[in-house]
Amino acid sequence: MKKIIKVVGAIIENKNNEILCALRSPIMSTPNMWEFPGGKVENNETLKEAIEREIKEELNCNIEALSIFNDNIHEYDNFIVNLITIKCKLMSGTPTANEHSKLIWLKKENLDSLKLAPADIPAVMKLISETESAI
Repeated sequence: MKKIIKVVGAIIENKNNEILCALRSPIMSTPNMWEFPGGKVENNETLKEAIEREIKEELNCNIEALSIFNDNIHEYDNFIVNLITIKCKLMSGTPTANEHSKLIWLKKENLDSLKLAPADIPAVMKLISETESAI
């Protein structure tokens, strides 16, 4: 039976209504694909604690977790990911790519132009449809 890994991803929006996207490095699993930054939820850690810790570790900045945006399960070849994306607010610092190859800010409606990690696609589609219905 495949192991289920619970992970959190941050949807961080800037003042220009752009979303922060991170390019997975060649040494990560699902290399060279774009994702919402984040990582594994540790034992006895809340989702809020997990996403705030992961972003501090990965991007050298502080965020505040606001609300759960999407929760989906994706089965990869060797494992299953339960990805919970969380809308977050940047509180201090400038996001820096420490583990990822690159960071970019992108308008919601352009997110699907990226080669996305499969587990992130449902949250991206939900973000894009949210934009379309807001007009």
